[in-house]
Amino acid sequence: MNKTVLITGASSGIGLEFASLFAKDGYHLVLIARNESRLQEIADELKSKYGVNVTVAAKDLSLPESADELTSGLASAGIEVDVLVNNAGFAAYGPFNETSWKEEKDMIQVNIMALTALTKQLLPGMIKRNSGKILNVASTAAFQPGPLMAVYYATKAYVLSFSEAVNYELRNTNVSVTALCPGATATNFEKRASLESSRLFQSGAMDARDVALEGYKALMDNKSLKIPGFKNNALANLVRFLPRKSVLKIVHYVQDKK
Repeated sequence: MNKTVLITGASSGIGLEFASLFAKDGYHLVLIARNESRLQEIADELKSKYGVNVTVAAKDLSLPESADELTSGLASAGIEVDVLVNNAGFAAYGPFNETSWKEEKDMIQVNIMALTALTKQLLPGMIKRNSGKILNVASTAAFQPGPLMAVYYATKAYVLSFSEAVNYELRNTNVSVTALCPGATATNFEKRASLESSRLFQSGAMDARDVALEGYKALMDNKSLKIPGFKNNALANLVRFLPRKSVLKIVHYVQDKK
């Protein structure tokens, strides 16, 4: 095969599971995260287990120059990316007037700017080769506004809208964009966002491996949208039929802490 996948946020959770799935199928890997030593451990393990090439790059995608530095480094190394998995992302919890603006600026940079920049810079090569796939990890948060996580929900709405629009633009090519919209998932995400005690996570969370596997299958099938899990599917579609005020009350309730 000799195809290469680039995965951001690859050191844990869904990103790590994606790395394992792609390596199992013979893809060479470019793994991106902030923790270089952890990335190297993962690289050594996957190279030993699957015999694939693994390149690691410790990048903080909250820094505006990171995406440019990353793609420039790949070009210098002669690495062509056949599949891009924009998985990196994080959230901040609390009323908007109380949350940290620095943290929210970083969130917008990671969740929106870095994802868009990597797509912008790697997509032309895929179109030129008439072969490629992009998976953008959005969230069920993309389908409604989210009191107590206002900026996070807004970033994921962007990811979903952006992904579906670009995928439609590519309809006459062999390049596709898939938006993966998981609900609550057992990763480090909920700890960083201080969501462990929220009703959302107390009601149950999907396993990261299951989410990644559903996303992987959807990507390979060129699907534009995948919502893993029956409950997540039902909830994401239900909000379309409810009054907006009711949706806001429900989202606030499930995200509030007991």
